[in-house]
Amino acid sequence: MPDRRFDAGPEDNSFGSASAERALRLLQPVLRAQGLSLGLAYAQDASACPAGPGEEELAATMGPVRRRDFLAGRLAARRALAEPGRAEAEILRDGRRPRFPADRVGSISHSGGLAVALAAPAERFHAVGCDLELRELPLNTAHIVLGPDERTWTDSTPEPLATRRLLTAFSAKEAAFKAFGGLLPQSPPATLLAIGIRPVPGGFRAWTDGQAVDVRVRPAGPGVFSWAAAPVVRRPNGLATPSR
Repeated sequence: MPDRRFDAGPEDNSFGSASAERALRLLQPVLRAQGLSLGLAYAQDASACPAGPGEEELAATMGPVRRRDFLAGRLAARRALAEPGRAEAEILRDGRRPRFPADRVGSISHSGGLAVALAAPAERFHAVGCDLELRELPLNTAHIVLGPDERTWTDSTPEPLATRRLLTAFSAKEAAFKAFGGLLPQSPPATLLAIGIRPVPGGFRAWTDGQAVDVRVRPAGPGVFSWAAAPVVRRPNGLATPSR
């Protein structure tokens, strides 16, 4: 059974991004204690501009809405990376994944005009994934998100609780999908159905292809914010390995 803290219904979505921003800022100390840095930006932020010719070239191929989201996400990522002595740099991409500086891992998400990014030291984490969802998913999409055993969380639950649980599970799987993309670059999961999840206190345990990560989920305005981090675990011989 999913954590009931995430079963609260949505608020008025006309103020969704503002209340989500407040919730995320309140979450900053928790993330910082875990070694993660948070960055936020709105799609209409005047500072959401290409940081160089590479980002400009990528953005030029996008429609207006996608371009705004893309640039806001890059601005959020630069804010997550910001620290004394670090020069701002372009954040290009490898395939569909954002390419963070070599000494950092990170992830970007956006929903409802609000972009969020997490960044962390590569010496401490193999990969990070995050996901912000401020809009509900229709229940008829459950079959592309949840496996047969997971469908019991929504199939046996009345509305609007079933829709809320689907959104929570979708966000958790999206965050895990991004983390596994960095953790398993040669064989990332192809779809959300390739990722299994089970509820644990505060979120979910997610797994695929012999790897597992813990996904934390918190309410964010009318929706939810999820994040997953794969820490570097040092063996007795000093070699690093992903946690399992």
